[in-house]
Amino acid sequence: MPLHDRIIPYLKRAGLYHLARLNAHWFWLDEPLVSAFIERWWPETHTFHMPFKECTITLQDVAYQLRLPVDGHAVSGCMTDFHEQFRVLPADASEETVRIYARAYIMMLLSTQLFMDKSANRVHLRWLPFVARLDDMGSYSWGAAALAWLYRCMCRVANRNVTNLAGPLQLLQSWIFWRFPMLRPPGFDAFFFPLASSSVDVLAVIHPEILTEEHSWLWRAVTNLIYFAVIEWHQVDRVFPQLGGVQHLPEPMLNIEYLHSKDGRGGDRWFPTYYRTWHQHWDDRVRSVLSVQRVPDPGPSPEYLDWWHRVAHRILSPGIAFADPRPTQVPDDAILRGSSQAPTRVPASDMPDNRRLERRRRIGTRATDRDWRWLDDMM
Repeated sequence: MPLHDRIIPYLKRAGLYHLARLNAHWFWLDEPLVSAFIERWWPETHTFHMPFKECTITLQDVAYQLRLPVDGHAVSGCMTDFHEQFRVLPADASEETVRIYARAYIMMLLSTQLFMDKSANRVHLRWLPFVARLDDMGSYSWGAAALAWLYRCMCRVANRNVTNLAGPLQLLQSWIFWRFPMLRPPGFDAFFFPLASSSVDVLAVIHPEILTEEHSWLWRAVTNLIYFAVIEWHQVDRVFPQLGGVQHLPEPMLNIEYLHSKDGRGGDRWFPTYYRTWHQHWDDRVRSVLSVQRVPDPGPSPEYLDWWHRVAHRILSPGIAFADPRPTQVPDDAILRGSSQAPTRVPASDMPDNRRLERRRRIGTRATDRDWRWLDDMM
């Protein structure tokens, strides 16, 4: 769905025009790089388990990378399995048709870009109540919903036999390029959103509204993130250096693993009621804001480094993977067959003709009294 000039006013009313402009500036997804980071994802803490410390994507990063509102109502409601498909906007469309197309474009934008619905050119019916009132869309925490969905997708890959990555992976890659400049490919010198495409100081390129206390206080909140049936935990108390503070020993982890098995299927549910406790916690998020004392050189404390040295897994592979295989004597038959445990050689005369046995099983023999006429016709 192309971005027509006539629907831009409606996108601005919804507060998502800047997100629509990202379509022209997205970079190609580096799947090996993203996969390498997801391998170090720790579902229990929602952090990346790096050799030197923990780090993660926070609401601050979502605001910096995507410029999405992080404070507001939870993105929730009811989900169904119905999908709808939209057409291209005609050049002579009436204003009412433009308004309908603008709503469809926003639904496509949320489904296929921010929340990465795998069905191309299709959107989910759950967005209809939001686009019905475009002026109210800016009152929702789209940043928290996008971060919750990214957390859930990475937890799925870490906990299950899942090979396909989903979610707003451009947000993850943009965060990697920003937090780890040595991994940033050449050619990202001009500034565009997402922020990782810029090499200048972040304070000089982000929108000034993002830095106001009205938007930034929630970055320090240890609270839950909500996206319909997805409930995830914002564990910002484990990454204080990302907010300019000193990292001390973290608090015990909150076990919400049982929530990962809930995906909203099994009938329509009104999630604000079904997850009443978590929605109440989000409504009281101002009580979960931590105080971060900024220091000139943020980083881990000596106590944290000592603790991290004892509990961290610096290398993901088992120790046997780094053993020297040269002292192991490999038999000649294994070298020929390409396997370290080659089977014992059997004389050709003693080996059964599996092809003949299989052919007999399929077409039968004269002793089985099968009808051979179909075989003659086939030949």
